[in-house]
Amino acid sequence: MSTKALVAFVGRPNVGKSTLFNRIVGKRLAVVSEVPGTTRDRLYAEAEWGGIAFTVVDTGGIEITEGRNTTPLSEDSERFLPLIRRQASIAIQDADIIVHVVDGQTGLTAADREVAAILRQTKKPVIIAANKLESSKLWDTAYEFYELGLGEVFAVSALHGSGTGDLLDAIVDAIPPTLADEEEDESLKIAILGRPNAGKSTLLNKLIGEDRAIVSPIPGTTRDATDTKFKWHGQEITLIDTAGIRRRGKIDPGIEKYSVLRAIKALQRADVALLLVDAQEGVTAQDAHIAGMLAEASAGIVLLVNKWDLVVKDTHTIVEQEQQLRHDLNFLPYAPMLFISAKTGQRVNRVLPQANAVNEARYQRIATGALNKFMRTVTSEHAPPSKSGIRVKFFYATQPGVAPPTFIFFVNKPQWVHFGYQRYMENRLREEFPLTGTPIRLLFRARSEDRFGK
Repeated sequence: MSTKALVAFVGRPNVGKSTLFNRIVGKRLAVVSEVPGTTRDRLYAEAEWGGIAFTVVDTGGIEITEGRNTTPLSEDSERFLPLIRRQASIAIQDADIIVHVVDGQTGLTAADREVAAILRQTKKPVIIAANKLESSKLWDTAYEFYELGLGEVFAVSALHGSGTGDLLDAIVDAIPPTLADEEEDESLKIAILGRPNAGKSTLLNKLIGEDRAIVSPIPGTTRDATDTKFKWHGQEITLIDTAGIRRRGKIDPGIEKYSVLRAIKALQRADVALLLVDAQEGVTAQDAHIAGMLAEASAGIVLLVNKWDLVVKDTHTIVEQEQQLRHDLNFLPYAPMLFISAKTGQRVNRVLPQANAVNEARYQRIATGALNKFMRTVTSEHAPPSKSGIRVKFFYATQPGVAPPTFIFFVNKPQWVHFGYQRYMENRLREEFPLTGTPIRLLFRARSEDRFGK
């Protein structure tokens, strides 16, 4: 399972990193302002060029020694400068490719030189984007940035989009082919996700039977995604312990936000994700945010309600708790749920068997004959949508892929198969076939009646 290349945009404040980020990803995701230091936390998004997908990260500006940069900063932004610098520096450590964004109109500054000095400490590919060159007459000014001795310089205008095609070509050409090496690792990869202090490191230690991860009552102790490999009943397992994820407004700029990025990268390469929820607090906004991220991913999901030993219980507590949790996470009805205590070990012995079962469901294949029989049954029980007297007709079904299981239904009017009917078909699929814990993809393709001899 390969991960996408990580491309980090770095540079001093107010050189147009956020504008360039928005241009590359095709969406207005980053806050753009004329006030230097506006970007206080990192934004990431998926981008694609020439059929190659990668992840782009917008960072806060790297501010060098106080007083060296003559660009005025607001009082509010200035207090964030040490964190912004740290944030961008950490992105440099984990990036596969670094784009050093400079202001082509202002020209080479002492701050640019000092940023370049930081970047020269890495052996990773560095590309210079001389931004704000809206006129081709100004493009010659980009050549002075070769003095930085970092790499190729591209004259671009993030505002107008000129020059960004050549920049993207260079980014794609620089993507290391070794990113696909992870495909050789056939172990079951399980990511442990959750808010800070949910008990992720404690669970990892309990699962492997030794204190491999640091356990601390301070939220956010684990900064990086840490892999731990071991054998379980002869099966190779890789546990990926990640930093806790906080709601966006509660994330400290710098290391804390970067930890979220590491969690995203961990999820990219996970087969199954264990989502820990604090039994005492229930589902919070942060938990719902993480769960939403999981619902969009291809990994299987197991919900773990941790710290169950601290809950005052009676005979109805577990049923009532599950009902409430299912209500709060109603977009994950297919995820199995376990009530555990990572501290005492209660039901922890069920976690790996459940994760393994979910992974098997990700690779579940349904025979074409059984799938088409299912299709005829469910469409007869609940008639497909119709419009102006014309009804959607289902002709044929097939499963082209797994991880997650993907199903294609050939119909006469795919645009009429609304969300409600899609949800109905997904629910019925899960009732009929062993698809617990895995997301599934339902695709509807147009085919004529004549094609199928109807």
